[in-house]
Amino acid sequence: MEKRIKGMSLLQPIKDVKQLNGLALAYIGDAVYEVYVRHHLLANGSVKPHQLHRQAIQYVSAKAQAKVLLALLEKELLTEEERAIVRRGRNAKSGTIPKNTDVQTYRYSTAFEALIGYHFLGKNEKRVEELIRCSFAIIESKERTL
Repeated sequence: MEKRIKGMSLLQPIKDVKQLNGLALAYIGDAVYEVYVRHHLLANGSVKPHQLHRQAIQYVSAKAQAKVLLALLEKELLTEEERAIVRRGRNAKSGTIPKNTDVQTYRYSTAFEALIGYHFLGKNEKRVEELIRCSFAIIESKERTL
């Protein structure tokens, strides 16, 4: 069902996703990834708010997202176009200094979010879900080995 306000679609198409800067893509990618993580945790039976928050951090922290992106790159699971989006997200200058991580980890995390945002805004739902499914597998396999 499409929601409308004053005759406009709530989710208006973005005219040229390829022209958005890396930080804009990361902005939406962060929100999209967070929703998928929350759904994943609820679907796996977690319901206590404190427990949900602690578990979510294992997926959405800059460190976790950077590890996911580096694993995707190492396994060569990204297309050339996706690697270009990753470079754009990684090289974006945010103007803020990360509090709980180093700059390099923060930039790789931003690059991962930009990749998710790019596919979301491009309406590539299948690819968004493939990447997120891979990210969950990477994070959950790393948790077992720690």
